[in-house]
Amino acid sequence: MKVQTSLALAVAIALAASACSKDDSAPVTAAADTARQAEPAEVAAEPETIVNPLLVKSGNYLQYPEFDLIEDDHYAPAFEAAMAEHIEEIEAIANNADAPTFDNTMVAMERSGQMLGRVARIFFSMAAANTNDTIEAVRSEMAPKLSAHRDAILLDPTLFERVKAVYENRDAIELDPESQRLVEETHKDFVRAGALLSDEDKEKLKAYNAELATLATRFSQNVLGEVNANAIVVDSAEELAGMSENQIASAAEAAKARDMEGKYVLPLLNYSNQPYNASLENRALRERIQKTSLGRGSSGGEFDNRKIMTDIARIRAERALLMGYENHAAYILENQTARTVEAVNTRLASLAPPAVANAKKEAADLQAMIDAEGGDFELANWDWSFYAEKVRADKYDFDDSQLKPYFEMNNVLVNGVYFAAEKVFGITFKERTDLPKYHPDVQIWEVFDADGSTLALFTTDFYARESKRGGAWMNSYVDQSHLLGTLPVVNNHLNVPKPPEGQPTLLTWDEVTTMFHEFGHALHGMFSNVKYPSFSGTSVPRDFVEYPSQVNEMWADWPEVLANYAVHYETGEALPQELLEKKLASSQFNEGYATTEYLAASLLDQAWHQLKPDEVPNADGLLDFEAGALADAGVDFPPVPARYRSTYFSHIAGGYSAGYYSYIWSEVLDADSVEWFKENGGMRRENGDHFRATLLSRGGAEDAMQQFENFRGREPDIQPLLVRRGLTTE
Repeated sequence: MKVQTSLALAVAIALAASACSKDDSAPVTAAADTARQAEPAEVAAEPETIVNPLLVKSGNYLQYPEFDLIEDDHYAPAFEAAMAEHIEEIEAIANNADAPTFDNTMVAMERSGQMLGRVARIFFSMAAANTNDTIEAVRSEMAPKLSAHRDAILLDPTLFERVKAVYENRDAIELDPESQRLVEETHKDFVRAGALLSDEDKEKLKAYNAELATLATRFSQNVLGEVNANAIVVDSAEELAGMSENQIASAAEAAKARDMEGKYVLPLLNYSNQPYNASLENRALRERIQKTSLGRGSSGGEFDNRKIMTDIARIRAERALLMGYENHAAYILENQTARTVEAVNTRLASLAPPAVANAKKEAADLQAMIDAEGGDFELANWDWSFYAEKVRADKYDFDDSQLKPYFEMNNVLVNGVYFAAEKVFGITFKERTDLPKYHPDVQIWEVFDADGSTLALFTTDFYARESKRGGAWMNSYVDQSHLLGTLPVVNNHLNVPKPPEGQPTLLTWDEVTTMFHEFGHALHGMFSNVKYPSFSGTSVPRDFVEYPSQVNEMWADWPEVLANYAVHYETGEALPQELLEKKLASSQFNEGYATTEYLAASLLDQAWHQLKPDEVPNADGLLDFEAGALADAGVDFPPVPARYRSTYFSHIAGGYSAGYYSYIWSEVLDADSVEWFKENGGMRRENGDHFRATLLSRGGAEDAMQQFENFRGREPDIQPLLVRRGLTTE
């Protein structure tokens, strides 16, 4: 998942500072050519003059980063130099003696800060994908500085007066629609950042922003630190009964990497529910895994996040009141397609009862299986995945592990994801081996449009490692912009366990759909066709950004696509039709669980961010508050924990605060769009071209919901989503 800012560079800086803590990585929007940024040819002519490669444009193709030259020690001085340069550029705009115009104010701001954009995009990508102690130290140091830098721009009264003057005169200026929108969105951005506050209140706001930047960074560092520190250590292979030979071998390799030869290590993943529990026969081990997972950040010690989380919630609540909003959620949602707290609460409240009812029906089936096997215990959350697979096998003569031999990772990418993209959009891919990598696992691809012209560079980084945060996301090194003459360089990241040397990488069905999902984000970035960098690619509201990526998931099980990539890694045998039919028949199996755990996390996010300052609990009261919030929302069903608990809910500590509802909100649009594709012949170039022209190419240059209506021809219909998730009453 990836979101970048929808407006000016200055806004993006604050988000980039916390981008590494969430399941997306939000690079800073690039802005401008400057005198200090030599053209690639100039860079090549005088390489000896370049001490820090981040201070000039990359000489690589499409400005792909010079990872062979960049060192960790380059980041801190590059940030300092880039912020200084950006301030000089902004001061020149603010103090321009000429009357404010669209070109000398709005366009000039779009052209400012390109060095800072470049440094931030590369740095925060590395902080997410390949971090180390040096990078983390820089991240901690820069978080409050970047926040202060943002505030210095957006709270500059002289600059705002120029922005305001252009805004108030916008109807008298002959502007194209994208330029008109730039004026309106930039003005709104300044206002939402506090430009209308008194000088005294601006100082309060700056203090809030700086503290929040520091807290968000510490939160994300603690999440990664505890994941690595609390990996599950197992003494013998016998305890891992039920896992595959490859999984056991991977656990042995993980132990060896930690100098624990002879033992087995199971690293924890982001979610509350850990995937190992689906196959582990050892109930005591399942319990240990699950309790360790659920206790992250709330069990004391150096990585405890309880006080950080409550401090974040309190400061956000105080800041919202300062800005004139009832609570933080009201402030955030005003700028999303949802618009209001009431709209989000109503949507989530309508979905929770049928989801929980479905989950309880599923739980009854699991308990019946436990009883039938002579288990003398009540279903617990560490039992769910294990017995769900048993029930699935009993009901459908099928379990997900049967699919894995047909989903070799590279084959899924090339003959699945890329194949679908070529069929629907006409684009093609060629691997590049001549560009530097920050890690050997990275692959680099040049992407060509249907007419043969270069569209983008695309990189993949799919394997999990200790230096990489959990989850899956898309980000970019370079954003498309006609103003700057740049083509996109975008990246996809997954966290697939790496098998032992010489063994194939076989994906679960969830990992397959995640690969298609993240590539949907990549398409949103690669197809961008806008003038201004502030509107590039995924620069859309957070509750809209997941929509195109969710649509792209439809191709994972589209018959023509599936037939092209789902082949046995050893024999080349096609996925048997019988197995496919069983998979499809079980498509709504366990949907109650999946929807409930997601809604529980979404409702928890809203509960935190609809508080007033005096309602925020202290650190010792966090777990009680969480339990009460889930109970009040009717989703406190013990066998189904929230997908994330507050102390490792990186989304809400970072850039998805009051925004985790976005996935289900976007899924309404997604499900309705899938129906459109089906109604119009499915995998046709005409359909892909229409989706690209009306939506994927527009970024933030047009209102998000207007883009949907331009594509669909009407407002969204929720019924396809209800059918998909089994939430209808029929």
